[in-house]
Amino acid sequence: MSGTATPAAAAKRRAAQGRLLVFAAATLWGTSATLARFVFHDRQVSPFVVVELRLAFAVMVLGPWLFFTRRDALRVRREDWAYIAILALLGVATVQGSYYYTISRLGVGLAILLQYLAPAIIVAWGVLRGRAASARTLASVIAATGGTALLVGGVHASAAGARPLDWAVGFASAFFFAFYILYSKRGLGRYRPETVLFWTFTIAGAFWACVTPPWRIAAAGYDRSLWLMFFALGMFSTLVPFTFFYKGLERMPAAEASVVATLEPVVALFSAWAFLGEALSLRQWFGAALVLAASLLASAQDPARPPTPVDCA
Repeated sequence: MSGTATPAAAAKRRAAQGRLLVFAAATLWGTSATLARFVFHDRQVSPFVVVELRLAFAVMVLGPWLFFTRRDALRVRREDWAYIAILALLGVATVQGSYYYTISRLGVGLAILLQYLAPAIIVAWGVLRGRAASARTLASVIAATGGTALLVGGVHASAAGARPLDWAVGFASAFFFAFYILYSKRGLGRYRPETVLFWTFTIAGAFWACVTPPWRIAAAGYDRSLWLMFFALGMFSTLVPFTFFYKGLERMPAAEASVVATLEPVVALFSAWAFLGEALSLRQWFGAALVLAASLLASAQDPARPPTPVDCA
C-alpha cells in the first residue's frame, strides 16, 4: 500500500465511524422524544423539570465513572472555564430547555422540524464567514429541511392555541442547536467528549436547579414509574446519545453532522410505525427518502479535505 493511500483510508474510516455515531445519537433521540411528550402531557410534568432531571441523572452516572476510570478527564484548564460556561448555558441549557418546551407546546413533530433548521443556519454562518457552500452541501440542507417538513407535516392539535412566545422559542431552538454544534466543535479539539459533556451538563443542570429547586421536585411526590422514566431520559435521551454525537462530531464537519442528525424524525416515525402500528402516509415515506438522501449527500464529502472555517468554528 502506498504512503498516500494509508492516510486517505484512515480518513474514510474515521468519517464512516462519525456517520455511524451521529446516526446512533439520532436513533436514540428519535425514539425518546415520544417518551418525553408522554411525561409532559400524560403525567403532567413540566418540561423544565424533565430537563433538570435528565441532566442530573446523566451527571450522576458520568461523574463517578470518570472519577474511578479517567480522573484526568475531569481536569479543565483555567483559561477554558469561560468557554465551558458559555457552552453549558447558551448551548446545553438552552438547547434542551427550548426543545422540550417546544415539544410540550407545539408537539413532537413541529419541535423536531423547527430544531432541524439548524443545518441551514450552520451553512449560512459559514457563508457569512466567507466559506462558499458547495452545491452538494446546499442540496443536502434543502433535502433535509424539506424531508423533515414532509415527515412531520401537519400541526398538532396542541399548537392551534400556541402563543407567539411558543413559536419564538421553537424557532430559537434551531439557533441554539446550531450554536451548540459549532461551539462544541471548538472544545472537542482540546478535550475528550466526556470532559466537555460532564462539565457542561453539570453547569446546565445547576442553572435549571435554580429555576426549579430540587426540594420542589422532591415535594411533588412522583411515583417510581415516573422516576424510571426520568432515568431512562437521562441515559437514552441525554448521556448516551450526546456522547455518540460528540464522538461523531470529532470525526466530521459540523454542517455534515447536523444534516446526518436529521435522521432523528425518520427514526421517530418509523419507531411509531413499527411498535405502535401508526401508519405512514405516502408523503411521509417521500420525506423519509429525502432525509436519507440528504444524509448520504452530506456524508459523501471528501473526508481527506482540509478543515474549513465552519468545521472548526
